[in-house]
Amino acid sequence: MSGCFRQMGPALRGRGEVGRRIMDLISGCPFWIIKNGILGVYPTLRENVECEVAIIGGGVSGALIGYRLAEAGIDAVMLDKRDIGTGSTAASTSLLQYETDLTLTELSGRMGEENAVRVYRACRAAVKSIGALARRVKGGDFTGRDSLYLANTRREVAGLKREFELRRKHGFDVSWWTRKRIAGESSLPHHAAIESHDAAEIDAFEFTHAVVRAAAEMRKGLRVFDRTAVTSWKRVDARGAVGKGRSAGGGGGGFVLTTADGFRVKARRLVVAAGYESLNFFRKKPAKCHSTYALVTEPLETRAGWPGERLIWETARPYIYARTTADGRAIIGGYDEEFRDPQRRDALLVAKTGALQRRFGQLFPEIRCDVAFSWTGTFAETKDSLPYIGEAPGRPGIYFALGYGGNGVIFSALAAEIIRAAIVGERNALAELFRFGR
Repeated sequence: MSGCFRQMGPALRGRGEVGRRIMDLISGCPFWIIKNGILGVYPTLRENVECEVAIIGGGVSGALIGYRLAEAGIDAVMLDKRDIGTGSTAASTSLLQYETDLTLTELSGRMGEENAVRVYRACRAAVKSIGALARRVKGGDFTGRDSLYLANTRREVAGLKREFELRRKHGFDVSWWTRKRIAGESSLPHHAAIESHDAAEIDAFEFTHAVVRAAAEMRKGLRVFDRTAVTSWKRVDARGAVGKGRSAGGGGGGFVLTTADGFRVKARRLVVAAGYESLNFFRKKPAKCHSTYALVTEPLETRAGWPGERLIWETARPYIYARTTADGRAIIGGYDEEFRDPQRRDALLVAKTGALQRRFGQLFPEIRCDVAFSWTGTFAETKDSLPYIGEAPGRPGIYFALGYGGNGVIFSALAAEIIRAAIVGERNALAELFRFGR
């Protein structure tokens, strides 16, 4: 299956040759592209254009940022070297959970309990805002779900119970599952679990296209160009001369982007929402890349042993996670690896698919796991599991949304609000939690 789908293109470069390697984001057969087919057709840029904000990246992050900017009446242009939504967004398993890859207990140890709770509450609110937007744009098949966070070993039960008590202390709607309850309601072999009641699932690929379409149809609509690779960028002053980077976004200066076809985009501000490829803007990388793996089954003949329609994920690291789909399939993903190069990542796809299939059999021995599609993708993750959102040191006028870890759609929604506020000159109280240099 590894030859079913592959997207490749030139790495984004800036002045000083920020990145040279040609890299692909995903390989295999991502279910969402097969399920949905072609959802939107957008032109390639064939002329020079000017705008207030240029957005590099046409995945769910770029889509949500573009939507919020168009909603605010800001003239924005979106550029993606691939077809819209076919980078990391297409590889998403689309579980929406307010939990980060660090528990609330662990995150409290990193940034203090008050700020950690603010992060968790912001992510919980983002789940609801995504649902509201999905209904507004009529796309994404958003469905509210409960989720189970499962202790793999007896040693982890005490820590999980502390996590449960901390969440309950701060008003999160959670329930405690004992081993007896887990055994009574499922075939799962775990020793305890936290049930959360504010999760959801979505089709991120369809959602992205619906959001882009809605943004393009607004009065000051988002202008969208795919199959348009940005190969270089430079900062310019008000006269169009190459600047030193101190006054971007003010005094009439800004940026000039050049595409592979030689066309130019002049913008006063720049938003980089290109997933892990955004790291090409940095000599010292602010996040590490990881590869993740996933499979989708054929429609299930039975759901015997599945705990209702709940999402599930584990305390083990690397963990696995699983969900069902609207057409009766199951998705299981995880077993992440540190990313080295696409070839090494892709070479592991068959073995990782087999490992996920075996794990599925251990969790649900009465359910046949006939693999319909499998794929691998790459994502960036920071040390504290939180993204970097906003201007980076030494990069005035450039707004980044990167380092999402396992919470891509959730952090995309937060990034859209924070970046919109920064561009229109409003204060967003969450910006400090996700700033560079925190």
